[in-house]
Amino acid sequence: MVATEDAGRGQLENNSVEPVSCRTGDLQCHGNEIDACLNALNRMLTERCFSACPVQMGMELELNIIDDNVNPVMANVAMLEHVGNPIFQAELGQHMIELNLPPRPLADDATLELEKELRDILNSVDDAARAIALGLIMIGTLPTLRADHFDQRWISPISRYLQLNERIMAARSSNIELDIEGAPLVVGTTERLRCSSDSILPASACTSVQPHLQVAPNDFSAYWNAAQALAGVQVAIAANSPFLLGRALWHETRIPVFEQTIDTRSPAQRNTMVRPRVWFGQRWITSIVELFEENVRYFPPLLPLPQAENPLALLQAGSVPSLAALRLQNSTVWRWNRPVYDVAHGVPHLRIENRVLPAGPTVIDMLANTMFFFGVLRRLAEDERPIWSRMPFHVAHENFYAGARFGIDAQLYWPDIGWVTPDQLVLRTLLPLAYEGLSSYGMSPAATERFLAVIEQRCVARRTGATWQRATVRTLINRGANRPRALATMLSGYLEHMHSNQPVHTWPIL
Repeated sequence: MVATEDAGRGQLENNSVEPVSCRTGDLQCHGNEIDACLNALNRMLTERCFSACPVQMGMELELNIIDDNVNPVMANVAMLEHVGNPIFQAELGQHMIELNLPPRPLADDATLELEKELRDILNSVDDAARAIALGLIMIGTLPTLRADHFDQRWISPISRYLQLNERIMAARSSNIELDIEGAPLVVGTTERLRCSSDSILPASACTSVQPHLQVAPNDFSAYWNAAQALAGVQVAIAANSPFLLGRALWHETRIPVFEQTIDTRSPAQRNTMVRPRVWFGQRWITSIVELFEENVRYFPPLLPLPQAENPLALLQAGSVPSLAALRLQNSTVWRWNRPVYDVAHGVPHLRIENRVLPAGPTVIDMLANTMFFFGVLRRLAEDERPIWSRMPFHVAHENFYAGARFGIDAQLYWPDIGWVTPDQLVLRTLLPLAYEGLSSYGMSPAATERFLAVIEQRCVARRTGATWQRATVRTLINRGANRPRALATMLSGYLEHMHSNQPVHTWPIL
């Protein structure tokens, strides 16, 4: 049940390690298993057990199910049965599904092929949805969600989500309380959302695209540090989540909604040094192990394991351990740049899961955001004067929240430049680095230009998905529409443009 307060008019992904039914006593037994996993990981890093194959990327994309009136429909089970494609699965809310694309290289024209593949897949599943009077939309937060859509009866009937809801709500001992002050549409007015929920379903308003990048163990800390430094710029130029429950909030409202919803701390603990489970982090690192050790140190297990393994014994026998305890624990700490250990075809590897980006507005926009991230990341990680040696961690943290709140209008701090808007930072400094980085992956000039030209022109136009949505709603209200009608009309226009695959900076205001 959800209650909202009328104030100021004016990414729980599934996991390959499935938990069993939750018993509190089980949770107390995992410390030794996780410690054994950490010891095994350290040994594997020392003995260089990891994949040395060319750099690969993967991607997860969350989608909203809507009807002809662009309202959410709680029908992911029916949708998945109708589509019948195993690369799709249910997400937290019953109005959500997720697409998991298999990994692929970044070299040559692979990313151009990815764009075509992704569009073909989405067109196919959208056609299947229309056959049962449904549709799909890629957007960071769905503006037509209502408070009653956060009632816990709409949680997808999947063990992981049901258990997470039970454990998070039990740990809090109180309802979820969202309190977000927005960036108003009209200067001099106030927009604020206060929302109370007895489930974690407000997190189902957070729809993201999550690129994964495979990283060599010796390079991991440099890439993770660079990703953290870049997060504020990323979220600012890709923002696509400005509205929730009728309010104009942050340009990337996903960020505060997810952080406030997936919070296991009691009200008293929030005023102490207890860390939140949705976490930017607290310092630069020198090894991936530090991130896993922080997870163990600061966050008690939320979910019990299906079975135990002896990872050190498996290593001794020449086998590759799954590190199931460590992976399940890691999947319940939602870092904005998450470290991932995984095993593919019997070979272990490490990767960074970037959780900063919203879904949409179009396939070309999402891939442009991803390739910009990959390109700049490589150059920053390999710089002789690393960005993290010149930027205090708290500055990266502050940049992230400024970028999320104010989007392209944010003021960010960057070494050797000072205070700068995200568009100018990209055009003057980061875009050339992105070209160099993608070239060093072996990406073809045609692919590089295809995606980075979108970022350049978006920054020149200063138009993101969030600024387009806000400007369109403001225009419709000025013409006499009330807020609900303006949001629905905007979303209908958004849906039409989304299917065109023309980047958002080219979209006219309705």
